[in-house]
Amino acid sequence: MKQRREFLKKSIILGTGLMVSPYELFAMKIPTDKTIKLYNIHTHEHLSATYWAKDHFVASEMEKINHFLRDFRTGDVQKMDPALLDQLYAIQLIRDTNKPFQVISGYRSPKTNAMLNKTTEGVAKNSFHVKAQAIDINLPGTELRDLKKLARFLRRGGVGYYPKTGFMHIDTGPIRYWS
Repeated sequence: MKQRREFLKKSIILGTGLMVSPYELFAMKIPTDKTIKLYNIHTHEHLSATYWAKDHFVASEMEKINHFLRDFRTGDVQKMDPALLDQLYAIQLIRDTNKPFQVISGYRSPKTNAMLNKTTEGVAKNSFHVKAQAIDINLPGTELRDLKKLARFLRRGGVGYYPKTGFMHIDTGPIRYWS
C-alpha cells in the first residue's frame, strides 16, 4: 500500500509526461479499495467509509456517506456525486494522511440554501451543494493554502478558498477558482 501511494504521488508530482490528468489517474479502476475519513463539525459524527472496493462502488458505504453528508439543518439526504469522493480520496492519498476531513457543509436542501443565500455573504443561489456535488472542508495538519493548491492541481471542478473562516470548497462543476 505504501509503495503504491509513493508511486502515485511521484507520478503526479513528476508527471509532466503523464498521458492522463492527475484526477484521471485516481479515477482509474485500479484494483484497490478507496477509503475516506470524515468528521462533521456540526453533528460531531465520524465516518470511515470504503466506498470503492476492488472494481466497484460499495452501495452500503455510499449510503453511509450520503447520510453523513446530509443537510444537518433539515435531515434531507441526497446521493452525493462519486466524483466528489474521488477528489477527497486523491487529496487524502497525496497528503498521505489518515486524518479525517472536517466537513463544514455537504449536501444542502433548497430550503437551507435559500436561507443561507439571504443571510450569508458568498452563498450561491444555484449552489452545487444543492446538487450534491460540493463539500466545504478543511484537513487538520494541512495548511489551508496547501489544500487549495492541491485541489486546483487536480483540476476537477470549482475550488473556493476561504482563509478567514478556515475552510475550502470543492465541487464537481466546471473548473473555476475564487476566494
